[in-house]
Amino acid sequence: MTPTNRRRLLQGAGASAVLAGFPTIARAGTARVIVIGGGFGGATAAKYLRLLDPSLEVTLIEREQRYVTCPESNHVLAGLKSMADITVAYDRLQSVYGVKLLRSEVLAVDGMRQLVRLQDGTTLGYDRAIIAPGVEMRFDVLEGYDAAAAERMPHAWKAGPQTLLLRRQLEAMPDGGVVIIAPPLNPSRCPPGPYERASLIAHYLKSSKPRSKILIYDAKDSYPHQAIFEAAWDTHYPGIIEWYGASSGGRITMVDARAMTVTTEFGAQKGDVINIVPPQRTPAVTRESGIVDPWGWCPVDPRTLESTQTRWIHVVGDAANGVVMAKSATSANSQAKVCAAAIVAMLAGKSPDAPSFAGTCYSTIAPDDAVSVTDIYRVERQRIIEMLGPRGYSAPDETPALRQAEAQAARAWYAGIVADSFG
Repeated sequence: MTPTNRRRLLQGAGASAVLAGFPTIARAGTARVIVIGGGFGGATAAKYLRLLDPSLEVTLIEREQRYVTCPESNHVLAGLKSMADITVAYDRLQSVYGVKLLRSEVLAVDGMRQLVRLQDGTTLGYDRAIIAPGVEMRFDVLEGYDAAAAERMPHAWKAGPQTLLLRRQLEAMPDGGVVIIAPPLNPSRCPPGPYERASLIAHYLKSSKPRSKILIYDAKDSYPHQAIFEAAWDTHYPGIIEWYGASSGGRITMVDARAMTVTTEFGAQKGDVINIVPPQRTPAVTRESGIVDPWGWCPVDPRTLESTQTRWIHVVGDAANGVVMAKSATSANSQAKVCAAAIVAMLAGKSPDAPSFAGTCYSTIAPDDAVSVTDIYRVERQRIIEMLGPRGYSAPDETPALRQAEAQAARAWYAGIVADSFG
């Protein structure tokens, strides 16, 4: 499937489908919806709630003044983009769509009393709440890796200061240095991300520090697009990247941030720059709200994204469990639209229509080489499953011209999803 057809496939399950299914309505009285978290899921939900029902009072609660996108943060590490290029504001959500913005920290949501509790002690009532908190790094799994160690061995799995830290470490590393990247087990945010990261760091090293190496010590024995990545590494970055799966010595058992070493079954390996991506879970606000399962995620009704443990609370994006979709920006955007449409229907006393979801993930291997996966999902027997029929997967035998077109599509996708999510 060509990049153009992949985009058409996504558009079929995008904004037009949501708006067609749920025309804007007039309501007697004002219903209040609070959205917690201003990433791709939360921003999209707030915007589409107002698009679908302008009478709603929608409040987006977000701690930060601006959002730094994880998509394309690996480009910053390669020197292909700046932090300003991946930083977006919430101004248009407020000025164009009428979303109320509140900069604050949410401690918990009381589903029984329908109250949101803020850090300053304030409580806000709601008719429906959407939690879109992203992920939290787990510092209780890998021996030696805690929040303090992350200041020497950055995870950079939340874009922002950690991204800058990792970039500065790469810039300071001597030519001939060793970069270690340690991807976690799934589920984690954006499963192809560590391998795109290795590719783009290799792009920087090839031009600036060509005697350096990247060692990937993986907690898994396989990863998405593995054959394509490894063939592309041989083409673009020969001799720079080495990957070790879990069963071939890649599983890290401990780290020493002071000595800058990681330990596998074959002993300790020193690195000049060490990027540890730890396992993840849903953030504390969901645990305090009582909507987390024993695996650290939030189970939801796939038709509405409503928590299966507490009524009137919905969860979209990375934190949602029981969803086969990758934890990616497109998944969060798609789930948010479905959730917004379901809330509008339920507030109007209607039963939500059966939804469909779109999921795609682009991985840039070099500035003119990218790959992608695109899927469409539907709900069947209270489960989200992949639909049979058109699907978009990059193939190992694609021509350089097609892969270059895919790289252009990746840039267009990023611009499009930022505009769609943040106005």
